[in-house]
Amino acid sequence: MLSRTLILAAALGLSGMLLTGCSDNGNDAAKKDAATGDTTAKSAPADASQKEVNLIFGTGGTSGSYYPIGGALKPIFEASDMIGGVQVVSTGASVQNIQNIQDGLNQIAIVMSDVAYDAVNGKNQFEGNQADIATLAGLYPNVVQIVATADSGIQGVADLKGKRVGVGKVGSGVEQSAQKVLESAGISYDDLARVSHTGYADSVTEMSNGNLDAAFFTSGVPNSSITGLMQTSDVTFVPVDGEVSDKLLEAYPYYETYTIPAGKPERYGLDNAVTTVAIRNILIVPSSMDDAVAEELTKRFDDYLHSDKVSVGALKDIDPESMNQNLVVPLHPGAEAYYDERASAADGNDG
Repeated sequence: MLSRTLILAAALGLSGMLLTGCSDNGNDAAKKDAATGDTTAKSAPADASQKEVNLIFGTGGTSGSYYPIGGALKPIFEASDMIGGVQVVSTGASVQNIQNIQDGLNQIAIVMSDVAYDAVNGKNQFEGNQADIATLAGLYPNVVQIVATADSGIQGVADLKGKRVGVGKVGSGVEQSAQKVLESAGISYDDLARVSHTGYADSVTEMSNGNLDAAFFTSGVPNSSITGLMQTSDVTFVPVDGEVSDKLLEAYPYYETYTIPAGKPERYGLDNAVTTVAIRNILIVPSSMDDAVAEELTKRFDDYLHSDKVSVGALKDIDPESMNQNLVVPLHPGAEAYYDERASAADGNDG
């Protein structure tokens, strides 16, 4: 009798634990969307055989643009029945993000197109280590911005000859862009009076102190370091156009033209528009990602961009209608299916 009583008590205790576990899962499933302020209860996936997927989102340094984008997208993706959770991690950005996906450490990441192009083609730092990645969406452009002091006399890229120029830190994306732009103008480091491997802040300081004539910045527009420089110094934005641009675009397919507009206070408030070039950022995943998951992530990202809840400035520079165009890394089949469905729906509405 005692044994039977103990067994019954144990069974009741186990039942209580199970009920408590279900209750906790239900509470966890009520996800508060930090971007919208809404609380969305997650239901189980419609297909009982479909397990929720957990994602580690590779971004960049905490002071850059990639990291806050990851933070903004975390609740958007987690609201999906297919996604169990998203962990946003700070990384060394593009190169590390791609390698992490190769190693299975990241399942989604933001990278620059030039690095991704090298990765899928097994070039440069990815020689012998060709990456098997795919694109969910094209993002905002990183714009090549060459800023010169007003008294330097620099009006075009050719005028950088014999000048003191900040080209970015050694091995950085800024330096890679600087080298390619200079190369397209027939200029090497030997043609410069001084080559300064300085980051944004140090380049600005050196220009303010009269130790540099110009510097390269590759980032979104506006760049806060350039904005700060403009408050204390008269500067000139050097265009990347004409033959220089033509040669660059022909040699490196991940570049595109970009115009910094005039008369826009939020874009430096320039008197005249400046034509330059840019490298697009892209949202990537492993090619092996399940098609349904890739389609779901793409849909939720697109819906978010079309909402009025976008809080990160860089995401406001994305044209949702061109996210599947002019990409150097192929679209994931799941993402492609979503864009095809979106196009069909648009055609139906037009009809």
